[in-house]
Amino acid sequence: EADHPCVLNGGRFPAEQVTRIGVDRNGIADLNALAAALAAHDKSDGLPLVAIHAANNETGVIQPVDRIAETAKAAGGVLVIDAVQAAGRIPIDMSAGYADYLILSSHKIGGPKGVGAIVAAADLMIPKPLINGGGQEKGHRAGTENLPGIAGFSAAARASLAGLQGIDAVARRRDEVEVLVKSLAPDAEIFGNGAQRLANTTFFAIPGVKAETAQIAFDLAGVALSAGSACSSGKVGPSHVLKAMGFGDRLGALRVSIGHATGAEDIELFRAALAGIAARRAGAEKAA
Repeated sequence: EADHPCVLNGGRFPAEQVTRIGVDRNGIADLNALAAALAAHDKSDGLPLVAIHAANNETGVIQPVDRIAETAKAAGGVLVIDAVQAAGRIPIDMSAGYADYLILSSHKIGGPKGVGAIVAAADLMIPKPLINGGGQEKGHRAGTENLPGIAGFSAAARASLAGLQGIDAVARRRDEVEVLVKSLAPDAEIFGNGAQRLANTTFFAIPGVKAETAQIAFDLAGVALSAGSACSSGKVGPSHVLKAMGFGDRLGALRVSIGHATGAEDIELFRAALAGIAARRAGAEKAA
């Protein structure tokens, strides 16, 4: 229920053949519900297919893919891992054998836009291609290969692998941001902080503060953040991820992304902007 819309839409499968699995308050998939759904699957209709993201694109919550894999494999299922958000932020090892297919996207690791990859553990089951015609890429994707894009993706993959060595420093910056949030707004909710998360992401809400208003204030202070995931930027509406986690139609959530280049001066800009927002909220509460 908290996955990226590209997974939630169910691909080419009819709606009646798709079962959505709920998540807990931290955004972790309900493994008991998954096991029950797999047990109820009629294998005469084909093998069950489980598709889930390795890490959430809004909260950064990391799914227990090893346990999900055990559950799927025990039921004879096929496992597709959407690792778009996780790549470059946590180690990914296809040789571990937990995924049958792994989905990656170049732009998420600093490579060219419009380039992606599907990594298959074996040639036993190959998905039907979206584009038919030529025999490029072993018939999996027709059309002349985008060699500059492929080369850029390769370079970005190597760089992101090297960047994992500095991921602990990114996590410390993320923790600094969250300490500031809780110190300036003790009633703030930091989503998914009870689970393992990506080092670069924090998603929070401050009661009484609208996301759009806060976003403008941060922007004027020189801080770029978003009210949701990057792919939903510009859209105003409740987060389906937070709704799945049981937080209802909360509109005040803000996502902050931390990078290797984020420094103390950036954290100070964030602190100053947030302090102003907190002060205005306190003033509004007194006037009410």
